[in-house]
Amino acid sequence: MAISFTAVTDQGTAPAAPATPQRPRRPRRRDKLAGWAYAAPTAVFVLIFFVVPIGIVARMSASDWTLFGGDRGWNAPGNYQKALDDRLLLPAVWFTVKYTVVTTVILLGLALLLALLVQESSRWTGFLRTAFLVPSALGLASASLLFYALYSPQSSPVNTPLRLLGVTDQPISFLGTPISALWSTVILIVWRFAGFYMLLLLVGLQSIPGDVYEAAHLDGAGRLQTFRHITLPLLRSSLALCTILCVTGSLLAFDQFYILTKGGPDNSTITIVQLVYNMAFGGQNDLGRAAALSILVLVALLAINALQFRGLRGKEN
Repeated sequence: MAISFTAVTDQGTAPAAPATPQRPRRPRRRDKLAGWAYAAPTAVFVLIFFVVPIGIVARMSASDWTLFGGDRGWNAPGNYQKALDDRLLLPAVWFTVKYTVVTTVILLGLALLLALLVQESSRWTGFLRTAFLVPSALGLASASLLFYALYSPQSSPVNTPLRLLGVTDQPISFLGTPISALWSTVILIVWRFAGFYMLLLLVGLQSIPGDVYEAAHLDGAGRLQTFRHITLPLLRSSLALCTILCVTGSLLAFDQFYILTKGGPDNSTITIVQLVYNMAFGGQNDLGRAAALSILVLVALLAINALQFRGLRGKEN
């Protein structure tokens, strides 16, 4: 018969020896090389198409650089001073800010409404989602040309029904006044991007657990209270992403105004990016001044995005 013995001390059975903690495995050289290999294509792409162009633009902004004459020498503060003294700078900044505010409020409000409309699965949900998302597949330049034909007094299909109904006696000039040109462009952007932002918000809505809504319903919360206290707080990250994308895209607006209005009438719809284009290629051919204004726009965008991230992070905390 086998008998096992256990070492006994004054307090009883001897305690087991503590296990030796294992050190975390250091990444091998092969793993590091694999990581660098995966990151190299993106790094090369960013270097070639982002860092290098910014360096070239910064060099141009400090030089007397013309479109056909090339670099004519160092002119560090002169280009920035001339860009800030341009008579169209303040009107362009004011119009861009006004357009950004109007577009962001209307676009995000409509996108949220559409996302709530197609959130629940029903018979027509698939059709509605597709219909709302189809305009997003069209390029912005193509959409601008389409609306340019729609707004044209000679070929617009809108004017004929209005005249037959007796609403107007002459063709409506949708782009003839500053107010009408602004709202006509806003309609184009809302039609083009509402489905895209609807999709982003729809993903955020579907990520909210259904148990939260069931608990709110059992507690007697109505639809308005549920939307205010549950949907909006849990949708904050998606709304923040859409806000940043919409604000940045509106501040850099160019295609739609260049095709629809060319900055008119009387430079009332000129944006900051269009002003940069006019300085470089619109007859002035001053690449140095255009580059200086581009650097100022870049700094302003970085500051605005930093403030947005800080404000949204503070709300989340």
